[in-house]
Amino acid sequence: MFIIAFDMASWGTYFRWASLAVVVAAGSWLLWPRSGDDSVTGIPQRRNYGGGVKHVIKFVPGPQYMPGTTPFGLGAPLRGIAEVVRDFEERFPDTRVEFVSVPGVREYLVTQLSSGNAPDIVMVNVEDVWVDVQKGWYVPLDPYLEAPNPFIREKGNPSLPGYEQWWDMFKYQAISRGKAAPDNLNYCISFDMVETGIFYNKDIFREVGVEPPETWDDWLLSMEKVKAAGYIPLLMNRDSFNDWAVDLVFDQLYCGILPGIDLVQEPVREAYLQGYLDWDELCFLFEQGFFTQKDPRYCELWKHLHDLRQYCNQNLMGTDLAREFVTQRAAMLWMPTPFTYRLTGDRQLAFEWGIFYVPQFTRKTSDYASNTPMCVIGGSGTQYEVTNSAFGDTGDPATSERLKRVMALLQFIMVPEQYERVVNEYASLLPNVVGVPVLASIQPFADILERQYTTTKWIFTFDLKFADIQARMLELYLNDGIGQEEFMRWQVDNLNTATRNLLLRKDIDMARLEKRWRELAPVREAMEGLPRE
Repeated sequence: MFIIAFDMASWGTYFRWASLAVVVAAGSWLLWPRSGDDSVTGIPQRRNYGGGVKHVIKFVPGPQYMPGTTPFGLGAPLRGIAEVVRDFEERFPDTRVEFVSVPGVREYLVTQLSSGNAPDIVMVNVEDVWVDVQKGWYVPLDPYLEAPNPFIREKGNPSLPGYEQWWDMFKYQAISRGKAAPDNLNYCISFDMVETGIFYNKDIFREVGVEPPETWDDWLLSMEKVKAAGYIPLLMNRDSFNDWAVDLVFDQLYCGILPGIDLVQEPVREAYLQGYLDWDELCFLFEQGFFTQKDPRYCELWKHLHDLRQYCNQNLMGTDLAREFVTQRAAMLWMPTPFTYRLTGDRQLAFEWGIFYVPQFTRKTSDYASNTPMCVIGGSGTQYEVTNSAFGDTGDPATSERLKRVMALLQFIMVPEQYERVVNEYASLLPNVVGVPVLASIQPFADILERQYTTTKWIFTFDLKFADIQARMLELYLNDGIGQEEFMRWQVDNLNTATRNLLLRKDIDMARLEKRWRELAPVREAMEGLPRE
């Protein structure tokens, strides 16, 4: 599943910083004197709704589309989604849409949802939703996705995607459908796509005599040369390590043994989430000694991150990584797709740049390397969920007129001619609607998305406490405040607590997992480096 000064270290970090920028920018825009014309110039002005207005929908479009803001301070203020919403309101005079900016942090979301005051449409990584689906905070979207998009159906052309099922309009079918929760229900509209990449300075690469690497070892060797030439090889921060790097290295080390440890394959999700390890599987595997000191792969994971850290900026808690890159003090910067707009719009940029993806491990890197390309850790970018506020008029999704109007808004925005006005207003995120073109500058990220998805998403698997402890102790370990042995003790204790909490809160079918574990025993017999050894 959303979430910058665009030097974000993780998609979640991005949205935390972006939310602050959006609040400041939107506030300034709202306070700015108006000339009085009625053209759409940004956030629709707050109106006094008359008696004919039955529905006021609160919509969190996300910082990348918030009307009235200027991403990176470049170009004209965004207006695309405001124009589309105004067209929607003209079609439905009894409905008004208010854009809302909220902090991109889970604490805020949980507070709003548990009190029944959340916006009708929110933007949050769906993995954060999965852990709460049993609470009834979110509306399952399957009945709407499996029905026609009414705005396509009214065109009268049965060949158009969306005429039979709204689902058919989504370009990245496997990714979008793969965002179904472990209960096989879909709570997420994958509105667009995002991926990370390594932005690199071609001039520095030429000066030092290195090329974009093919393997992890080549990458470290290149960074050694860049470092010797006086440059910072790679810009990252703690959240990049804690999120993206952990998942990528984990996949490189565990992908090869998935046939012996992937215990559940759900038909709906498997087309995209091939081998994905959900929280129940991670809990069970932890009970078998995986992700402990007995698991050589897990110990090795952290060593590779420590090796990578030697080539990064000194301060891992910094938030303005882009400055070191654009002033050419650093050769590489690990960032998501939207950073492309920052570079393409910088008229003072004095160097040529390119993009490559994190290179794979080989058997030279690790005896446990799967020899497969680095997986995708992005995928769905802006992920919209509908909350229980949307059916607050009746308290029942089956009878709620308000919910129908909320869903109509989402369906209207995704009609290609409307959607292109929003997603392609500037080069930020990849379109996920059939027939809508990808802007040329972000095409490299579309190519990366052809890869297989990650094996798991660690910081979205358990609770806030788990993710926070891992982040803090990882930072200490990467900065040599503690050794790997001590870090492992912390991490195993952290996992033990997290799994105990999950077992208490969730109805995990451990007997089902145990049965499958025994069935896969012959497969594991041929595998090396499992915890039993």
